[in-house]
Order: sequence, then C-alpha cells, then structure tokens
Amino acid sequence: MSALLEIQDLQTHFQSDMGTVKAVDGVSYDVEAGETLAVVGESGCGKSVTALSVMRLIPNPPGRIVGGQVLYKGRDLLTLSNDEMRKVRGQEIGMIFQEPMTSLNPVLSIGKQLMEPLTEEMGMTKQQARERAIELLASVEIPDPARRLNQYPHHFSGGMRQRVMIAMALSCDPSVLIADEPTTALDVTVQAQILELMKQLTKQRGVALVIITHNLGVVARYADRVNVMYAGRVVERSSARAVYGDPRHPYTLGLMRSVPRLDHPITEDLEQIDGQPPNLAALGQGCAFQERCRFAIDKCAEERPELIEALPDHYSACFVATELGTTPTNQSQASTS
Repeated sequence: MSALLEIQDLQTHFQSDMGTVKAVDGVSYDVEAGETLAVVGESGCGKSVTALSVMRLIPNPPGRIVGGQVLYKGRDLLTLSNDEMRKVRGQEIGMIFQEPMTSLNPVLSIGKQLMEPLTEEMGMTKQQARERAIELLASVEIPDPARRLNQYPHHFSGGMRQRVMIAMALSCDPSVLIADEPTTALDVTVQAQILELMKQLTKQRGVALVIITHNLGVVARYADRVNVMYAGRVVERSSARAVYGDPRHPYTLGLMRSVPRLDHPITEDLEQIDGQPPNLAALGQGCAFQERCRFAIDKCAEERPELIEALPDHYSACFVATELGTTPTNQSQASTS
C-alpha cells in the first residue's frame, strides 16, 4: 500500500541570537490510510515543528523550511502556491492543535467556527453547513449538538473543547489527521475517551492519523508504528510492539526505563536520562545524544549515526544498535513488555 503522506529529508531552521537552530534536521517518515503513527520525544525535539512544516505554518521570520519534500498523494506540498496550500489545509490534511482554548476563538460561537470552513472551503449553504456542524458534534459524542452550536468555548469543559477541535479537523473530510499533543492538560479519564474517539473515527473513515506526543502510554495503546525523535531527527523507527518490546536506541531505552510500570515493584527506583538536551544551534559533528548516553563509544563523538536496520523493519540511528538487545537493561525491559 502506498503512503498517503511521505516526508523526505525535511529540514526546518530558525534564526536566533545564538545562531541557526536546526529544529528539524533531516526528518523522514510516512503514514498510510487507516494507520496510526506516533511521533514521540521530549519537548524541543522537533515533533510539533515537523507537523507545522507539513502544514506550511512555520512563521517566517524567524523560521524557514530549507530542504526536503512533503509528498501528499505524490504531490510535493512545499512547491504549492499559498492559495493551493490553503485548499490542502482542512480539506486534505486536518490538524488538531495542542491547546483548544487558545485555538478556538473565544468571541465566536462554536457553530460559527464549525460552519465557516464548510461555507468558505466546501461551498455549502448556511443551512447545509449548520446540519453538517450538528452531525459533526454528534459524531464526537457531544450531547444536544443543536443547542451547543450557539454556545461559546468557555461554556465547554477541556475535554469537550478538544472534541470540538476534532470535529473541526474532520469537518472537510481530510485524508490525513495530525493531532499535536491532543490530550495535553486533560485528566487521564478524558484522555482515554478522546484517544478512543480519534482511533474509532479514523478507522471508520480510513483516515491516516499522526499523533504527536510525549506520553508513552498513548503510544503503547493506540499506535501502529512509532517514530522516536531526538534533537530534530528520527533516532528510532518501527512498529509500536517492536519499539516497546526491544528498543534499539539508548534514548528510547532511557524513556522506557523512566516510566512507572504496574508490573514492577512499587519500591523500584526509576532510572533517569542524565544531562540536558543539546543546544540545537551548536550541534557537534557526532551523535547529539552521546554526552547523555551510557553506551557511547569513541566513534559517537566523531560521526553522526544514520538510521540503520538493526532488526527486520526496525531502524535505529545508533552505532551499537545491534548490541543493545544483549544488555541487561534491555533484556529486563523486553521480558516485562
């Protein structure tokens, strides 16, 4: 099956007082129809900037996409005019942003915000747009949707606002949905409801779903495949089962060992990843993770590792990726997964 969305060697840089910040430094991945792909990593690793680059929403200045391709159904979005790209947003690729309270306009009713793209982009009449808006709110399980259209964002709880954002993202029937930290600031019960809803809707509609998150629990339950990002690059890529069961990059391994697990003793100490994330404006020639890595070798300081196939269909940007499966730490992780 060919990919709906394919990102090839994407590079997005920002100019700052410190120099050129390589926020996205050669990222490549793809996602197919009906598939859920998770992009995982700590804050500042380039997850959201990659998504904004796909949507061509990078503020210029200070940011600029300096290289690569973003292929949607074989068409490079980076070569489209602004008017052509405007038609892609929403109609072809929808996006759910991090914080619904800042993404929704507080002075416009929910109905107005839902109906505008339907009348402007889809050419519907006001009556058609209203009926479609009611249908959308019902599809995301908002009760009494007709009455809710006349209300404003502050009338909705955090979870309900996020449901509205999902409805807005799906309003023009996109083929690809990008969800940027869709459960931030929601309690765990609401998080589960929102994620189950997104998974259900994407399966029903055959939508390709990209979830950007730092929540490893989200990845384990909802993702088909996983990309782990660090310092603007993808450092590990495989199925969710493979990444959880047998991580092949030291950063991924560190993430796994820093999360509490119900099947581990409550008295067991969590491990931590020592050090701080690197300065993206002053990356050296070696591996960006090598100063924090317990498995680093001399070569790591001299040369930047590229993604290699450490196991069948399991890629890692690490010189010792093939050896990590024999480490006691990794064996412990695999045995409890």
